[in-house]
Amino acid sequence: MAMNENSLKKVNNASSSPDYTEIAQSASFQKLLKQKRNFILPLSLFFLAFYFTLPILTAYTTVLNKPAFASMTWAWVFAFAQFVMTWTLCILYTKRASKFDELVDTIKKEAAN
Repeated sequence: MAMNENSLKKVNNASSSPDYTEIAQSASFQKLLKQKRNFILPLSLFFLAFYFTLPILTAYTTVLNKPAFASMTWAWVFAFAQFVMTWTLCILYTKRASKFDELVDTIKKEAAN
């Protein structure tokens, strides 16, 4: 008898699973994807451009070899700025992720109905 009840529970759980195709086509999910793309793509491109500028400038020019403060060159200032930029982008994404989480909660509620 227990085996029949377990089989019945599995069938009931399988029939109540969400329709992922419907969720992916919903307006809320499309809004989430658009907001994430509009946030992540520009920041990723900025990060890559900023990150690769240092090795390119130091390899092919002498622009960053000039002193900035005392005996510290602009290359060191730029390298330190990369650390600051990385932490800043992480903080920005963490704050924005909470808004993404709110949209995900809305999508989950819509899927449950």
